[in-house]
Amino acid sequence: MSTQRRKGFRAIALFLAFATAQVYIQMSFAEPTSSATTAALPQQFIARLSTSGGAIIVNGLSAATGASLVTGARIQTPAAVSATVDLGPLGSLTLQPDSDVRLDFDENGKAVKVTVFKGCFVLNTTKGTQGQVDTEQQEKAAEKDRAAAGMISGCMGPSGFTQGSSSAAAGGGGAGAGGLGGGTTAALVIAAIVVPATLFAAFRSRGGGRNPSPSSI
Repeated sequence: MSTQRRKGFRAIALFLAFATAQVYIQMSFAEPTSSATTAALPQQFIARLSTSGGAIIVNGLSAATGASLVTGARIQTPAAVSATVDLGPLGSLTLQPDSDVRLDFDENGKAVKVTVFKGCFVLNTTKGTQGQVDTEQQEKAAEKDRAAAGMISGCMGPSGFTQGSSSAAAGGGGAGAGGLGGGTTAALVIAAIVVPATLFAAFRSRGGGRNPSPSSI
């Protein structure tokens, strides 16, 4: 075999080896990533809704018992419809009828924030969870630290935010809301008993209690 032919075969062999190496490299890059090295995406924490009296509005859409809520949900309850949001390990949020709030929560950061626009609410938080209530005018209108489980309640009305018992703040029968307090009720009951008894005793002492005609029996 001539020298020129041997050089030609050698060149062809080198070309084939180079081409084979390139194909192998391309196939290696095209292989799918092993499942063992794939990073798992964290699942978003979901709260659960339950309603009483009908459906409510969540982010502009109708929602009823069993609906899932994610952080940042705008929740509105119509008249005569209340709602409770189960926040799992963080606690729960209860809304009275005719309320409007935004609910933000962080399972990893153990924090719940309620921005109240209208209506009354009760926020219960577990031990280790930070609770916060904001209004459009005031940040941190109410707070509860992580030291222990606790509750924040209140109402947002035309005069602003009132912290405390949601029923009392809504005018649910307290003396300050136009109802009768316990002391007033007791006084009326006593008067209803004592006054008639006093009048009857005075009437008897003046002889008004004697029957003017003998009984025919």
